[in-house]
Amino acid sequence: MRYGRWAALAAMTALTVSCSEGGSAPEAAGEYPTKEIRVIVPYTAGGPTDLAARTMGTHLERALGEPVIVENLPGAAGALAMNELVGSEPDGHTLTLVAAPSTVVTPLIQDVSYGPEDFETIGVITEVPSVLAVGARSEFANAAAFFDAARARPGELTVGTPGATTSQGIELRRLASEYGVQVTVVPFNGNAELIQALLGGTVDALLVNVSQDIRAQFDAGEFRPLAISPAERVDYLPDTPTLAELGFPGLTYSTSLFGLGAPVGTPPEIIAELEETMRAGLADPALRTQLDEAYVPDEFIGAAEFRTMLDEIVRVYGPVAQELRGG
Repeated sequence: MRYGRWAALAAMTALTVSCSEGGSAPEAAGEYPTKEIRVIVPYTAGGPTDLAARTMGTHLERALGEPVIVENLPGAAGALAMNELVGSEPDGHTLTLVAAPSTVVTPLIQDVSYGPEDFETIGVITEVPSVLAVGARSEFANAAAFFDAARARPGELTVGTPGATTSQGIELRRLASEYGVQVTVVPFNGNAELIQALLGGTVDALLVNVSQDIRAQFDAGEFRPLAISPAERVDYLPDTPTLAELGFPGLTYSTSLFGLGAPVGTPPEIIAELEETMRAGLADPALRTQLDEAYVPDEFIGAAEFRTMLDEIVRVYGPVAQELRGG
């Protein structure tokens, strides 16, 4: 299911491509690729982002006829990978897995040498929404009970997130500043810690991506989903209301987008060729199954729409990010 917040962004910005001057001319799309393609992943091997990159990399290799090498370069909230990308030749032979919101929010919070304008978007591979979840034995039978308690006891309820400056952490700050519902954010390092914290009763709830490991906890009856982040419900949690339905229409931006990007200045013909190659791959049922159909958008999100989504995240998260930077 495509998520309504993103579908509502009807005015797509044109993709602006600036070709570098001087030196050798970039390759034309008809000559591309001429050597192996490197895909940099800003996370460790084995996770869902790594799987997305490697699955798409295999497709690109088959379709384009040159080897695709996936290189994991974690660290500094994605900044190591992005610095590597923006310092690369803009010839389509170095790409990165763009993980949003973190890719565009990190420059707003940290002193890094790049910004959203330093890479070209190509297309989205998967999108993973966030879910507010409690343990099976929680006192909160539903989202209404949780939010009523949060209003009655400001700051008393604790909510685990996969980091203080992640989209989930930012959304909980917006929950307080824009809707007057204050909880205490407890950041953890990754889902394994989050899962153990909720199972052990260390926190009252989690706000986390609905990745496969979290869905496994739902299937096992250990966790209960209270609310989902997209503007529309998702097929695999059909009875879980959206935050928008529950009275928080602005809290729809913590859906994580995983796609491909290239250095700014990459020729538009090469961007277009990569975009169409991605589109064809994501229309293949076998590839969609390998990625997990639940997370693959029903309609392909190409370069221009992907850029518009990132610009919207920057617009909404910018003020909160600046507060975090100052704090």
